[in-house]
Order: sequence, then C-alpha cells, then structure tokens
Amino acid sequence: MFTGLVAELGDVAEIESLADESVRLRVRTSIVAKHGDSVCVNGVCLTVEDVAAGQLSFLAMRETLLRSNLGELAAATRVNLEPALTLSTPLGGHIVQGHVDAVGIIVSRERAENWDLVDIHAPREVARYLVVKGSVAVDGVSLTVTKVIDQPDGSSVFGVSLIPVTLAATTLGQRQPGETVNLEADVLAKYVERVTSRG
Repeated sequence: MFTGLVAELGDVAEIESLADESVRLRVRTSIVAKHGDSVCVNGVCLTVEDVAAGQLSFLAMRETLLRSNLGELAAATRVNLEPALTLSTPLGGHIVQGHVDAVGIIVSRERAENWDLVDIHAPREVARYLVVKGSVAVDGVSLTVTKVIDQPDGSSVFGVSLIPVTLAATTLGQRQPGETVNLEADVLAKYVERVTSRG
C-alpha cells in the first residue's frame, strides 16, 4: 500500500525482455529496499527481485504490461518511485494500492502562473469513479480531480492541477499531450460501488 507521494525520481538502467512476454526492469535509485519489498514504480506495485550497486531489479509480468504503460519504458527514462508505507508513514496523499486500472492519455497542458493545468482522457474503467475534489493516482502521484467532462462512450476527460512541488519532484513535470499515464481510481469509490450495487 502507498500514499501517492513520490519519494524519488529513479532512472531506468536496463529493460530486459524475457521469453514469457514479461520484462526485467532495473532502476537506479537511492531508495533502501531489500529482496521481497514492494516499491511503486510509476503507479505500479512491483516486488524487489534483487538489490545491487544502487539499483533495484523488478519483474513485470505480461498482465502488468497489458494493464500499464511500463512496456513503453526505455533505458534512461525517469520513473516515479515510492516505497510501501509503514505504520509510521504519514498518509499525506490517499490510499494507493499500486494496482493500475487503466492507461490514460494526456490531452492538454496549460501553464498558469503558479501551476500547470493538465487534462487527461480516462477510459470507462476509471471514468466512473472520477468526481470533482476526489482523488486519483496518475503514474503513482496522488492528485485531486478539478473537473470531469463525461464523454458519450463512457470515458471522461478529467483535469488536475500540478503545483510546483509536484512539477519538480515527479515525472508529471515533463509529461506532454499524447503521452500515456497509469491511472488508479480511489479504492474507496470501488468499495462504495460494490456495496451499493448489491442493494
């Protein structure tokens, strides 16, 4: 479990394609972790396979690659990293599981005086959980939804405002229209839907 508050920007050192359509991802980072620990990489919860010389190694299965944009990563790409929270970790963001629901696409980006306004297209798997002032994780970053524009096909375009801290400390500071982002809806909204749908 995570908070959506990025601890560090890591650099992809290597991506190794494996025979079973999975990949081994090696990331340069100063985050201290051990074999078996969970680390959120661009919003995806991955298990540390190996630790060596300032690098963490992860295995991303085919299912993970199908549900996220990790398959688009290349060497030298920067990634958002967050170690799993502990009982003493402040929950400054919201509850993030690291289970990506769908991949979204950045539609537009507008620079304001003190922040950037970004619109993102969300497929229906995420769109139904979006509400203004609600929470959403974008590439593992906990953000507040500022607007929701529903589309005829059940998808939505939603807006987020990126403050200077977010722009500097996460990959979202550099993401441009047309690029993909991992989206995770607020798990509390999923539980509410489940309970209310059963009467």
